[in-house]
Amino acid sequence: MVLILVIGLSALVYTLACALGFAPWLTFTATFGDFFVPLAGMYTQIVVTIILASLFFFMPSAGRIMSLERSHRNFKLSMEDVARAYHLCHTADRAGVFTMSSEFDAVRERLAYLRDHPDLDSLEPSVLEVAAQMSHQSRELSDIYNDEKVRRAKTFLRQRQEEAERQQQLIVEAHHNLRDIRKWSQQVELEESVVASQLSQLEEQLEATLPSLGYTLGKESAEIVPLPQKPAAE
Repeated sequence: MVLILVIGLSALVYTLACALGFAPWLTFTATFGDFFVPLAGMYTQIVVTIILASLFFFMPSAGRIMSLERSHRNFKLSMEDVARAYHLCHTADRAGVFTMSSEFDAVRERLAYLRDHPDLDSLEPSVLEVAAQMSHQSRELSDIYNDEKVRRAKTFLRQRQEEAERQQQLIVEAHHNLRDIRKWSQQVELEESVVASQLSQLEEQLEATLPSLGYTLGKESAEIVPLPQKPAAE
């Protein structure tokens, strides 16, 4: 950008000097087909000077855009560094590394931890300070979700899941037992029905046979009673 500015300014000064007669114009011959272009060098010099001078109007805006892009890039890099440092500090806080309670001592303790961390030796002190302050602000969150509490919660949930799976297995076994009992009950009822039918048929056959032998089957006592004999014919 500086080089373009110097070239444009030099071309403008030289063209003004040529116009005032202090310097010679650019001269060369130019033809377009059979047509000869007179003063082609001067015209070319003037056009190039105008083009270079017009760039002066775009230089400030281009400089502002480049400055914004550079600052945005630096801000992005800084925020990534802060996030990385905060993650390491927050992880250590959840593990119970920090013990200081007052704000000044807690921030200083976190800052010392970040300065001594081997993965953060290339970061600027301001980045580490911001990360330490952010970690101090989120200390309540670290205390609620520290590693020990999270481990106990996971263990409790794992036990509940195992108990639920065990209960589910018992329910499946109960369904199987219920199906077997129903099937067995139906089989027993069928066998009892067959036995009752056979007993009924046997009783009917016995009632039909006993009178021919001179006996009858008592209804109440279920005993065989002899029939009265008919008198012999005289």
